[in-house]
Amino acid sequence: MATRLRRLGIVLAVLGLVFTIGSAYAFLRVQDGYKSLNAFSAAQNVTLSYNEEGQLVDRGEVEGAQAIMGLLTNDWAYPVVTSEFDPNDPVVNTASEYMYQMATVSYHTLHGEQTVVLDEDFTAPDGTVYKAGVEYTVPVDGRYWAAFDRTNPIDAAVRAQAWTGVAHALIGELGVGTVTATTLQMGLGMAGLFAGVGLTFIIAGLGLVWAARPEKVKVPALQPVATPA
Repeated sequence: MATRLRRLGIVLAVLGLVFTIGSAYAFLRVQDGYKSLNAFSAAQNVTLSYNEEGQLVDRGEVEGAQAIMGLLTNDWAYPVVTSEFDPNDPVVNTASEYMYQMATVSYHTLHGEQTVVLDEDFTAPDGTVYKAGVEYTVPVDGRYWAAFDRTNPIDAAVRAQAWTGVAHALIGELGVGTVTATTLQMGLGMAGLFAGVGLTFIIAGLGLVWAARPEKVKVPALQPVATPA
């Protein structure tokens, strides 16, 4: 029985070593991914702005950054991790930073104004008449792409001018960055999990080998007995 337990312990220790090697490999690959993601953002100069107090700002205003964060956390219900925002590392390279940058693009698109000039007169359902050749400044009014009435030439023009291909492309690219950063976080967690499992197996295996080791029992030495005459 002791021999079998020792062999089982050796198998567990070897399995633990395999898990540990796998965790080390996964950790190295995750680090390579983080380096690539950081280099990608740095090459495009995708950075966040902070003031001297380390607060996020948008166009120099803290209030603007707070409004963007409100869009991200309230309207989009994204679980922002505040520790991922580092004034000493303004390069966008974490999931929360990518989502904030995406919210920045969306916020300014949603709250912008567009100048529309119609080719022909149009009467809106409320009776308002829009003349051809006249410039009309129309707010986007927080409307996303699908919220516009395409049968209304004013709405159709505002949608096309606000939600341009560039805006969609930026949001799509930032979304890919968010997914990549989140995947790397999961990879880091998996590497830690594998390391924990491997360490557990190694400890259990070595423990079995130790518990099943042969023990030496001290036997008192025999004392010579005098032979009666």
